[in-house]
Order: sequence, then structure tokens, then C-alpha cells
Amino acid sequence: MSTATIDSKVKRIVSNIRNLPTPPIVFHQIQKVINDPNVSADQIANILAEDPAMSVKVLRLTNSAFYGLSREIESVKHAVIIVGLEAIKNLVLSASVLDMFKGKSIDDDFQDKFWRHSLATAFGCRLLAKKLRDKVMVDPDSAFSAGLLHDVGKIIIACFLPDELKQLQEAQVNNTTKMDYELEKELFGFTHAEIGGFLTEQWKIPHKLTEAITSHHGVEEANADSAHACIVYLANYLAKLTFYEKNEAYKLGTPDKKVMDFLGISEDEFEELQDLLREEYSHSETFMQLVGM
Repeated sequence: MSTATIDSKVKRIVSNIRNLPTPPIVFHQIQKVINDPNVSADQIANILAEDPAMSVKVLRLTNSAFYGLSREIESVKHAVIIVGLEAIKNLVLSASVLDMFKGKSIDDDFQDKFWRHSLATAFGCRLLAKKLRDKVMVDPDSAFSAGLLHDVGKIIIACFLPDELKQLQEAQVNNTTKMDYELEKELFGFTHAEIGGFLTEQWKIPHKLTEAITSHHGVEEANADSAHACIVYLANYLAKLTFYEKNEAYKLGTPDKKVMDFLGISEDEFEELQDLLREEYSHSETFMQLVGM
């Protein structure tokens, strides 16, 4: 099946989903002004003030162990000044995503595992972006958002495509050597990564993030243009390696050498990276509370 055919099929499926979640207006308003070099902390604070619930979430996350600030931030304006515009934009995106899917009628075990892995990958992305900032120019907060969103296609299938979900679950029982995206491709002709990439494109989030979501199971070219995708790919692998149960080892696969070479990381470093990821992940409590867990 050609890429154009897959894109068309994914577009048709996503377009036919009723009540598909969309980010709140405040996110789009911030997106519009964030790249204006003259935008001020006051302007961002005023936009957030139109959504008091979001303002509270941003302050909670800014004051959480996620940033480890030495003093409490009491206003959104102060938060913008302390952590920066890009960080605030990505905190709003992260909080929006957690909100959009909170309370959906999904199996509790699936939801628990989904958010834990999404957050582990997000923290892995942030960790790698910080560690590799001399080699690849990827903002850690932007990388975190890409990691948090990387599997959003899975929750779309779980929430809105019950027939496909049932097919997939039945296939998973009989195929304990294939990854989920391989089964999805065989069964549906598309993967959760392609669904997620198309959906986030509709949300008008930055292209580098949608590209990373679409490519998180395989990066064609490992270079500066695909740096986000390379980091999400490796963070996803690292999160599985660190937190998956032994009976899920077959879902690990083998890390892509071209990605490893581009990022300048060897398998000898995985043990240290796993320790760092466990430490980073210990800061996820506030995010888990936002998703109702």
C-alpha cells in the first residue's frame, strides 16, 4: 500500500471520528503569539488568564518537582519569566493533552499503562535533549511534549475505534513476537503512529513534533532535521527497556544504529541512562494527578 493511500485512509478515519478532542482555545492563542519576538510575559499571562483552570495547571506544573525551582512561583507572569515562553507553550500543550483524554471510558489497566509509558518516554526525551544539547539543538520542553504525545494514536484507537481495538487485542493474544505497530499495519493498513501524526497535524502543533510522532518506530534519515524524531525514538526504546515487564521484552526490538550514531550514544550508556530516567520519572506525580491517576 502506497504512502499516499495510507495517508488518505488515515485522513478518512480521523475525519469520521465524532467528538474528537481538540486542544483548548488558549493553546491556539499562545501558538499564534509565541514566535513574535516582541511578545511579553504580560501578554502570555493575559491569554492564560482567559482560562483560569489552565492557569492553575501551569502554576502547579511550574511549582512541581518537574522544574525543581528553589522558590514558589505565585503568578503565571512570573512563571513565564522564570521558565520561558517555549516552556509555557509546551506545559499548556501537555496539560491540554492530559485534559482531553481524562475521564474517557477506557479500560483502567490500559489507561494506567498508557500514561505511565507516555510520561516515561516524555521524561526520557527531556533527559536526552538536555544530555545532548551540545550535539543536537532540541529544546527539552519541546522534546517532552513530543514524547508525551508519541502514542496518542493508541488512545484514539482505544477511545474511538472499538472494532479495530477488538481486532488488535485478539491478534495480540496470538502474536507474542510482533510489535503493536506491526500488527496494526497487517490488520488495518495503518499504525497508531500515523494516526497520531495526522491528528496532531490537525491540532496545528509544530511540524517537528508531528514528524516525531509519525516516525517514532523508525526514522528514515538521522540528521538535524529529524533530531526530534531521533530523540523520541530512542526515549521510547529507553522507557520500554527501563519499565516494561519481562514478558514484554519482545516489544523492545533493537535500537537503530543510525539513530544511535547520530545522537552519539552507545549501548554501553544505557544502564546509566536508565538510572537517570528512573530519577526523572520520579517527578511525574503532578502529571499523573492531572490525568486523574
